[in-house]
Amino acid sequence: MTVEPLPDWVIPPAGGFTVEDFLALRSLPKHTELIDGGLVFVRPQEKWRRQVLSLFRQELDRQAPSHLRADREMAVRLGKRQMPEPDVLVVTEEAFLRGDPSTYYFAEDLVLAVEAVSPDSEERDRETKPGKYAKAGIPHYWRIERRDAEAVVYVYELDPAVHCYVPVGIFHDRLKISVPFPIDIDLTSIGRRG
Repeated sequence: MTVEPLPDWVIPPAGGFTVEDFLALRSLPKHTELIDGGLVFVRPQEKWRRQVLSLFRQELDRQAPSHLRADREMAVRLGKRQMPEPDVLVVTEEAFLRGDPSTYYFAEDLVLAVEAVSPDSEERDRETKPGKYAKAGIPHYWRIERRDAEAVVYVYELDPAVHCYVPVGIFHDRLKISVPFPIDIDLTSIGRRG
């Protein structure tokens, strides 16, 4: 009987992984993130969360001005040991069409990062990631939470004087806001056919 060798990522190097280490790792589980030099593995998505992400990616892309595009579940290089993967992102069209690197965006490409909270990501999506996104200068952050079968969206905008997000509003049935561009999303339509 032969024993397969362990993958490179099972044992992190001293000081944790860098983005360069992370990009070189092979056979990582889908949607693995690098946060503070450590690998974060994501559990399989629930149907409701998948429907939320589809709606937001589609609506943000449809409503965005021509110089912006929405994308879904792409890594963002924030720093030496930070490469999270927001659930939905709004980036410049130039970044969206860029060929190299085609596996991730840079912080300066983003206008908006959106996270849909699941039970295993509450702390990361409420505390860890917003701080890192703000420090990297991403102007807008939204957090979507499930309350029963309904979506509640918490909207934040970066205060450049203190490099922190400040709350803009909490939205229940409809998300209607003018920044980063005019957006109107019927939150009650999650899971319904368009």
